[in-house]
Amino acid sequence: MSETRGDTAPLGASSRESLRQRLRETLTQALMHAWNGHGGWGQAFAILLLPVSWAFTGAVAIRRALYQRGFFKQETLPVPVIVVGNVMVGGVGKTPITMALVNHLKAKGLRVGVLSRGYGRKTSSTLAVSPKSNSLSVGDEPLLIARSCQVPVFVGSSRVDAGRALLSLHRDVQVLVCDDGLQHWPLARDLELCVFDERGVGNGHLLPAGPLREVWPRKALRHASTGHDVPCLVLKTSGEAGPNEFAVQRSLADYAIQADGTQRSLASWWDTPVQALAGIAKPDKFFNMLREQGMNVAHTQALPDHADLQDLHIDTAQGDLLCTEKDAVKLWLQHPQAWAVPLQTTLPQELLAAIDAHLAAAQNAKLSSPHGHQTA
Repeated sequence: MSETRGDTAPLGASSRESLRQRLRETLTQALMHAWNGHGGWGQAFAILLLPVSWAFTGAVAIRRALYQRGFFKQETLPVPVIVVGNVMVGGVGKTPITMALVNHLKAKGLRVGVLSRGYGRKTSSTLAVSPKSNSLSVGDEPLLIARSCQVPVFVGSSRVDAGRALLSLHRDVQVLVCDDGLQHWPLARDLELCVFDERGVGNGHLLPAGPLREVWPRKALRHASTGHDVPCLVLKTSGEAGPNEFAVQRSLADYAIQADGTQRSLASWWDTPVQALAGIAKPDKFFNMLREQGMNVAHTQALPDHADLQDLHIDTAQGDLLCTEKDAVKLWLQHPQAWAVPLQTTLPQELLAAIDAHLAAAQNAKLSSPHGHQTA
């Protein structure tokens, strides 16, 4: 006679996978907690990873030294290059800053081009990005920049190749802005903007024991063609800005927009429950900003950053859907009725003045260089 013993029955495959998933999520949350400089048992896990972190630190230092001493070549493009990047893992708000910078430079009468890797795209070649491009081919952030800023945008795993391709087709471009790529050292740059959020440098360790991609603070990477240190300005998107840091102000617009350009004020939804979706680094920030605008957000859907929204199901019974602009460039293909709420980013005048001064110096240096009108 067989006997059923529920307490010792083996777990099914789905139960084991569910258990492994919960364990991974628990370890990830604990490690992230430790990365941000907090205690707990995640800190012990981070300490165990320190030897790997030291090896990574050494590898980064060696690679940087090889570039600094000219063993690895940096390619210099014939126009000034500004890189907007970060040393922290995860999103810190680089793309909205890139867009605000591009709009500032355009307002000054400069012809601007944008370079990007195109994170999350399904292609690997160097491509031009148009407002009608597919985000799967070019990436959601480059597509957002192309649509919002109306400037030439190219993506490529090699930003040097992307820059050359852009300049060959748009010979009137006077300055290139690189969205991300602070650690993409093959591309020589004339100015760096390093962006931080409220986490600062976290626990100060490099990957995987900490959230840093390189040692901070660091000496600037020397410009291959001039030997001068590249200036680096530090920006803070949230939290308190310290000495020699520039505080960037961010807020949601008071309106939303649909795929066909229809606009609607957020105030018109105040008495109506809505649903909100965000596939960004910190979805809760978007949801909270909506609530601060007086929105009755009855249902939220937080997705991973750069999530593929092709097969997303939207329950219209939950109310109108509000999302970020980055999500909208993907959502509008299947759901043109979704409402995108723009993020308004304000760069302080002191920062803009510093950027203008560095850019003017870089332009003069390019013009005086014997190779100023040739690609490296």
